[in-house]
Formats: sequence, structure tokens, C-alpha cells
Amino acid sequence: MTGHARPAPAQAPAPAGAARAAPRWLARLALLAAAAATVLVLLVGILKGIVLLAVAVIGTAVSLAGAWWFLTHRGPRRWAAGTVTVLGPLTVAILFAGHRLIGVVAAFALLWTVAVAAGRRALTLSGATSGPVEYEVPAPLRPYLIMNPRSGGGKVQRFGLAERARALGAEVVLLGGPPEADVADLAREAVRHGADLLGVAGGDGTQARVAAVAAEHDVPFMVISAGTRNHFALDLGLDREDPARCLDALEDGVEIRVDLGRVGDRTFVNNASFGAYAAIVQSTAYRDDKIGTALDLLPGLLTGPSSPRLSVRVGGISLDGPQAVLISNNPYGSGDIAGLGRRARLDGAMLGILAVKVRGAADATALALGRRRASRALTVLTATEAVVDVDASSVPAGIDGEAVTVPAPARCTVRPGALRVRVPRDRPGVLPPELDWVRLRRLALSTSHG
Repeated sequence: MTGHARPAPAQAPAPAGAARAAPRWLARLALLAAAAATVLVLLVGILKGIVLLAVAVIGTAVSLAGAWWFLTHRGPRRWAAGTVTVLGPLTVAILFAGHRLIGVVAAFALLWTVAVAAGRRALTLSGATSGPVEYEVPAPLRPYLIMNPRSGGGKVQRFGLAERARALGAEVVLLGGPPEADVADLAREAVRHGADLLGVAGGDGTQARVAAVAAEHDVPFMVISAGTRNHFALDLGLDREDPARCLDALEDGVEIRVDLGRVGDRTFVNNASFGAYAAIVQSTAYRDDKIGTALDLLPGLLTGPSSPRLSVRVGGISLDGPQAVLISNNPYGSGDIAGLGRRARLDGAMLGILAVKVRGAADATALALGRRRASRALTVLTATEAVVDVDASSVPAGIDGEAVTVPAPARCTVRPGALRVRVPRDRPGVLPPELDWVRLRRLALSTSHG
């Protein structure tokens, strides 16, 4: 497909007849549920006063402070802090139960859930879209899939991915035998021999290396969610519970264009991390005991002399001394300071930059609560380029979860629309439209039957 015009976007059928009224009624339901939840909270506030609310806030703050001490100390202090972390919310729950407010909290949660679900469904039916444009393209004639049988605890074998892919006409290569094959070399060799699609069943790091080759040769790329976390598959809307469904793209698929991130000469599909997280990933014990290794290293990384000394430059902004920096291929959702959630889009042509500099429990608590003081601890930016530097010739990094070392300074950039991705037409994890209350109000008040 190299060199010819991009195919036309796939068109979703427009709602007709009585179905046109559904978005209006769903929008009205969303607004009614949101209003009821608000009135409920106001009534509780009037009847019970603000004391309970103050206690809840204090209990949350104490719990978060305990969590900070748990992460930054060892021995008896750590476990005492852990106890406080658990007892804080438990005490608040008991207090609410004693004042017979558990039912109120449950009612509020239910009303708000209905409001959000109805609102998003209304926007979906009314034509609001989320995610990249889909293009109709012919099915590949010579798909080439690389599968790692060890990835994700053996998902390739457990779901019969190799057999199903071969039955659909794909050439499948299984990794594992000595010497370990370089997946990028395998992908390039496949393209030289006529492969018109490259795919990977494996972790995000393997996905990134093959995606770089696919972008280099402008051939479609296919993701099979056979890794452990499958963050890239999550943001593509793929089924992470049943990776075999990803193979539906070979028969009934559409193509989307997504961005790629780059740091030095390495491509990333998710993120590149520096500082505390990168140091943890670099540890030789991390593979066998992720949680234990993180807990053992965090005190020194966050507060001790082993804390890495980083600096970040984004345009005219300079950040000095953050403990952790996350550069993502498109920004993560608001409030996700660890890059563990998902990105609303993969085609925004922007890097997300998160830099954390926590000086103590107050910063950690404010950060978790989203208070204004958190701006001192957390810097959130978007840009097309970011430079991460350290007082050394190289800087440890975690690139899509893999431990690497890159030359300093590390220049991170975004490559807009660099990767063609073939995905199943039906993807269960596609994000619904963002909740736009202004648009919902207009839709609810609409009287058009057109």
C-alpha cells in the first residue's frame, strides 16, 4: 500500500426513525441523575453539617500521609505507617455507618454511575466519536506474526494463538530457542521477503521494536494482547482478556494511524520513564520480585542520597531535580501520575510529560488529593519534544517497561501518524466519548425529530 492515497474512512450507519430520539432521552436521564446526586449531597450537608465531611477529609489525608511514610521508610516505621494507612479509611467508614450514611454514599455512587453511563451512551448515539479515524483497507495477503510463548505467563499456548493465526493464513515465528532472535531483524527480513503486515504477540517492549520496523517500511502493524500488562493493546481498545479476538483483524479489520514516541534511537509505543521508576526496572531483582524490589528501593530513591539528579527541558521551561519523569506517547488521563491508566487518544501528535518532585508527606498528600499545593510536586506538560539530562554520560531509562541505558541528554520526540495499525472492526475496549455536559444539555433540550 506504500505510495498511494489513504483509503476512505469507514462510515458508521446513522441512527434512523425512533432511534434518533434515544440520545435525547439518555441525555435527559444523565442530567436528571447528576442533578439528583447533587441535591442528595446538599441535603446531607444541610442535615448532617460539615463535620462528617471534615472528618472524611482528615481521615483521607492521614491515610495518604501513612502511605508516603510506608514508601519512604523501612522496618517498624514502615509497618506502623501501613497500619495507619489502613485504619484511616476504615475509621471514616465506621463513622459514616454510625450516622447511617452508608446508604447515602451508595445512592450517590449509583446516581452518578447512571449519569455517566447514560451521558456517554447519549453522546455515542448522537455521533460523537473518540479515537482515531478508521480506514477500510484490503485484508493482508502475507501477514507475518512474531509470538513469544513465554510472554504473559504462556498466553500464546493457552489461547492457541499460533494455530489460529496459521489457520487464517499468517506465517508465525515463535521466539525462544537459543540463540535468542532479534525481533527487529526478524521483522526486517520478513518485509524483504514480501510480508505485507507485521504483528506481535508479546510484551509492549517487543511490540515497540517491531512497530519501529513497520513504520520504517510503511507496512501495517498488528497487536495481539499476549503480554502481561498490554498497555498498548488497552489504548487501542483491544480485548485483553481473550487475545485470540485480536486475530479477527486478519479477516475483518480496519486500519488506524497512531503516533510513535522516540528517545534517542529507540521507539516507544507507551512511555519512557526516568528516575525512580527507571532505577527500579534496572534492578536485577525486579523481574523476580517487582513489588518487593520497589518497596526496598523507594526510600532511597525518593528521599535518600541515591535519589537520581535529573533535569528536564520542555521548550522554555526547565525542571530541576524531579525524582521521577514519565514521557508518554500522547498524554495519559488527568490524575494518572504513574502511567498505569490509559490515553484517550494515540493520534494527538503530542508527548505527555509528567515530572514528580515530592519533598515530604505534605506534598504526597496534596498530590493524591489533587490540591493546589500539588502543583509544587507535580508538573504536567504537553509538547512535541522534551530533553531529559543527568550529570553523567548516560541515563537509565525504562522504555515500555524494559530497562535500557540511553546517552545523555535523552531527547524525546513524537512522530505523528507514523504507524499504521490494523485492528478488528469490533473492539470491546474502545473509549466512549468524553463526557461533555454542555453538549449533553443541548442534546437534552433538543426537540428535533430529524
